[in-house]
Amino acid sequence: MNAPITAILERKGKNVFSVPPASTIADAVAEMNRHRVGAILVIDEGRLVGIFTERDVLRRVVGAGVDASRTSVADVMTTGVITITPDASIEETMVLFTEKRCRHLPVIDGGKLVGAISIGDITRWMADAHRAEAEHLKNYITGGLSA
Repeated sequence: MNAPITAILERKGKNVFSVPPASTIADAVAEMNRHRVGAILVIDEGRLVGIFTERDVLRRVVGAGVDASRTSVADVMTTGVITITPDASIEETMVLFTEKRCRHLPVIDGGKLVGAISIGDITRWMADAHRAEAEHLKNYITGGLSA
């Protein structure tokens, strides 16, 4: 799995869903629900300043009894966001997901946000790669392909 993250971005698209830091938590959650994503990036004047995730909702909003309609996402977002570059390998990204216990990573190229990768994207990539390898081996064994 030494393919670069760019391979996944080309396949899934480079759409990034974001909100400004002044958005309310309720607005950020509505945006996450609208796009059916588990995290949304917080962008201020074109700069990544945080990420707001389902985990943040559970711990920092519901768990803390915060009023989602009156509190800005900046007050509860995760700062110090871990990022990757487009040339990071899928394997390196899997290690980051495991070691940092996160599920979403923004992709930054030369200081510019170019996409976001989720653990689900990696899982889909791996499943497809394993399926293709199994099909190739099956064809090889049955004489469908030459070595």
